[in-house]
Amino acid sequence: MQKIIPVLLLVLVVSCKPKQKLIAPEEVTVSASNETVKNIIANHYAVNRNFKTAFINANVNYVSPKQSLNVAADIRIKKDEMILVTVKFFGITGAKALITPTQVKYYEKGNRTYFEGDYKMLSQWLGTDLDYQKVQNMLIGQAIDDLSKSKYDVLQEDDAPRLEEITTANFLKSFVFYPETFNIKKQEIKQLSPERKMLVNYSNYKSYEESVLPQEVTIFAIQNNQTTSIAVEYKDAKFNEDLNFVYSVPSGYEQVIIK
Repeated sequence: MQKIIPVLLLVLVVSCKPKQKLIAPEEVTVSASNETVKNIIANHYAVNRNFKTAFINANVNYVSPKQSLNVAADIRIKKDEMILVTVKFFGITGAKALITPTQVKYYEKGNRTYFEGDYKMLSQWLGTDLDYQKVQNMLIGQAIDDLSKSKYDVLQEDDAPRLEEITTANFLKSFVFYPETFNIKKQEIKQLSPERKMLVNYSNYKSYEESVLPQEVTIFAIQNNQTTSIAVEYKDAKFNEDLNFVYSVPSGYEQVIIK
């Protein structure tokens, strides 16, 4: 089970080098303005992401308290419909994960196991409710949540605009944007009880004709004073090609039941 977690979490992306350390929260100042909030949100959603399909080659560095892995991965996205992640070891497929709006599936050759279920496992592990749209948003460098559905304070963090959700719930959410482009720079979700946090960083955005994509993405999941990180480097991306999303579990594999 430990080895397959990188396959699933690969679809959650952040931008930092593989050896990047967590940075302590910066000093921020409040600047409340509803109009500024509206402008930030509008500018962020104005960033070009008008593709139908995407094929991304990536390198992935995964580090947990129990293991570390460096693998190659192919990420195929049929926008708003499905995501297929193929993890390769020395050029040979070692695992696949298929994510749709209703299901998360994977199989892993090393242990000859497979899983079929919903988003409960990822949600519990990361400490925040996940669904297909949130996973896709993280991959393409968009705010995890629909920003139009909440209220925010506007703050400044190292001269970058930061939206901090106004809430009395069990979650604290914030989104930091690059000031000139309004691409997402960092998004953070904290759960107060039980205490856990997910931090996603993005850098080195590249503009293609069909879309803007971050080139480096890193996820930190912090729970029980332990940190797991996944650093993803996008090596190449192609858009609007005819892609296949072939997924089938090889015979003789044992199903994993996650409670």
